Amino acid sequence: MAARSPAEAAEAPWPVLQVRGLSKQFTVGGLRRRRTVHALSAVDLVVDRGEVLGLVGESGSGKTTFARTVALLESPTRGEIRVLGQPVPARPSPQQLIDYRRQVQMIFQDPYASLNPLHTVRHTLSRPLRSFKMVPAEGEREAVEALLGQVGLTPAGDFLERYPHELSGGQRQRIGIARALAVRPALVLADEPTSMLDVSIRLTIMNLLLDLERSQSLSLVFITHDLAAASYMSDRIVIMYAGSLMESGPASDVMSRPRHPYTQLLRQAAPDPEGRFGRGERFEVEGDPPDLAALPPGCPFAPRCPHARAACRIELPPWRDAGPGHQVRCILYD
Repeated sequence: MAARSPAEAAEAPWPVLQVRGLSKQFTVGGLRRRRTVHALSAVDLVVDRGEVLGLVGESGSGKTTFARTVALLESPTRGEIRVLGQPVPARPSPQQLIDYRRQVQMIFQDPYASLNPLHTVRHTLSRPLRSFKMVPAEGEREAVEALLGQVGLTPAGDFLERYPHELSGGQRQRIGIARALAVRPALVLADEPTSMLDVSIRLTIMNLLLDLERSQSLSLVFITHDLAAASYMSDRIVIMYAGSLMESGPASDVMSRPRHPYTQLLRQAAPDPEGRFGRGERFEVEGDPPDLAALPPGCPFAPRCPHARAACRIELPPWRDAGPGHQVRCILYD
């Protein structure tokens, strides 16, 4: 795919991201006990221009695999990915990968592991500028200082020659955000960017991401296990369980009136100190999270669902309307 300028991306009629039938399988184990893990199962998803999409699910639900596959850090097993209307080749050439990474960037969960401990902040941020030829060589320092200013690390000169071990966790994550923004992408995949930070600075980083999304006309996929955080950040929320999407709708509606039993479970676990959303129906879930190498047919949540019926164990229900812009894959909404 050919890279598009920010102006072209802003005027484009197509969504920033479209995935259709996206599946990812991993083979694990030795020759005698080889197993296939179904990390993603036929995921269809669209991210519009300027949208913040919250992707929510518990650990092991496939959220990070989705992000890494869309970022082409993992190769999809099946399915199609389109960015700004252009299909991504199954086996992209080196130049196609460069063009793709110019449009799609990722913020990683662990700010301690995502930065090279041997490189200074100046090197970390100047490298993408140089690799993607964003600015002439004589303008690199100014561009790096501008990136540091955008993520709230000022005065920039105090940070240029620091190494990762000389930064706090929040400062490291800000560097990771600045690195993703350096190439002016159309889409940023933020993989649980606050989960490894102190509680006191999580909201600061979330507000920073929202400010950057608005000021730079980004599209953002905010990945989290916390439904309350997704509600705060997102225009729209989609719920993932065992590699499949279960529910999709406006963030406020999914938070206040969750339809799928799994979303209701996530809502029970979400903090609500002001009591804005009410307690709703509470229920207990039995059984363990699913084994992705031995998924039963039907809805993957059925073995743990207190409302499951026989039909739930036969096939995954199709999407059903549950309100304006709100859809759910659950037989309870026939």
